[in-house]
Amino acid sequence: MTTTVHAHTAIEPNILYFGTPVVLISTANEDGTPNLAPMSSAFWLGWRAVLGLGRRAKTAQNLLRTRECVLNLPSDALAAAVDRLALTTGSDPVPEGKQRRGYRFVRDKFGRAGLTPLASETVAPPRAAECPVAMEAVLERHHAVDDGGVLAFEVRVQRVWVHEGIRMTGTDDRIDPDAWRPLIMSFQHLYGLGPQVHRSTLATIPERLYRPDDDLERAHSV
Repeated sequence: MTTTVHAHTAIEPNILYFGTPVVLISTANEDGTPNLAPMSSAFWLGWRAVLGLGRRAKTAQNLLRTRECVLNLPSDALAAAVDRLALTTGSDPVPEGKQRRGYRFVRDKFGRAGLTPLASETVAPPRAAECPVAMEAVLERHHAVDDGGVLAFEVRVQRVWVHEGIRMTGTDDRIDPDAWRPLIMSFQHLYGLGPQVHRSTLATIPERLYRPDDDLERAHSV
């Protein structure tokens, strides 16, 4: 089979959001009420996640103060709920940078999104009942990115909750990738995930060989 090779062109995009899953992060405000914020600068390694958040964001401030959060992963069916949180912030007053972009303060983020808070087991912030995946996590460390306006948070997952509909039949520790349909953010737009395009050689490695035993032992002790 012949593959067509296209020429590259050097450009300077304003943003580099080529496509990552949307995460709804729930954290606890100073008065104990929950904040819920969408973001997509996240990736996972074992039972750890790395999150990129603006230092002045309410989520970042809550995470630094309480060191707890829940990472709720919406499916593509929840795109409208996620979009209802767009241009909202839990910060009052609204930071100047967000004012220029049209953000407004909303106290009840769960109500705004139309999502249902559920009590977590190991952390104070609630889970979002409608999200097929919810991961309770604690902050391990953070560091500044570039000039410090953005912080990279490393969180350790303590508990993973999933809807039965995305669990692989006959297993107690695997997600069915054909059933799981994450919501994807690509250049500020929301997309779903299409069907598998090619069999993966990497998938021949048993998932259990990737299990992070140290983190799982700590999770079991909570």
